[in-house]
Amino acid sequence: MALKTTQVSVQRWHEMLATGDMSILNELLAEDVVFRSPVAYNPYPGKQVVFFILTNVIQIFENFTYHREFYSEDGLNVVLEFSAHVGEKKLKGIDMIQFNEQGQIIDFEVMLRPKSGLEALAAQMGQRMAAFMPKA
Repeated sequence: MALKTTQVSVQRWHEMLATGDMSILNELLAEDVVFRSPVAYNPYPGKQVVFFILTNVIQIFENFTYHREFYSEDGLNVVLEFSAHVGEKKLKGIDMIQFNEQGQIIDFEVMLRPKSGLEALAAQMGQRMAAFMPKA
């Protein structure tokens, strides 16, 4: 049952990327979702900040393509392998996504390589995050 629910959510994720309809992300993210960045040590908790991060990363990535999907036995976890460009830099990575029983994302972790691609993404996201995050 969980596998079917997760597969439907992953299909919605792909639909969102194909159409650019970011309202789909609102239905996919749980309120208590956590984003684990390849750049920052501490995770980012909460739907509002995760929505901001994901919508901005989607804008930064060029030639974004998913290649393979791997599902866990319990059906609540999926790994999506992708490639993209950030400016002139190429990168490869994986999205490790954990879903709840309702098919909402509760944990989203990204791993990227090589370092040059990660640094290019970090530079662009750093500017956007500075504008978004409240000043301490």
